[in-house]
Amino acid sequence: MNIKPVGERVLIKPIKEKEVTSGGIYIPESAQKEKKEGNIVAVGTYEDGKELPVKKGDHIIYGGFQSDEMEMDGEKYLFIDFKDVLAIIEE
Repeated sequence: MNIKPVGERVLIKPIKEKEVTSGGIYIPESAQKEKKEGNIVAVGTYEDGKELPVKKGDHIIYGGFQSDEMEMDGEKYLFIDFKDVLAIIEE
């Protein structure tokens, strides 16, 4: 995929919640909470052209209520504002 977010935006692939509990109970999609974690796929820049302090491949926790959803090759992606990135999970 060759997409470059414009401005202070980040393109992420959200991490899906597990559909089955550790005990083997199926959780219907309507009862699942959306996990606010994802992996960065592409990163924009500050208005002055400087790089944002995140990079492709970072595992992040994000917040906020506004995002623009995009589907490509059957996968869901989100454009979020950089200010909605709460933390980078270092593994």
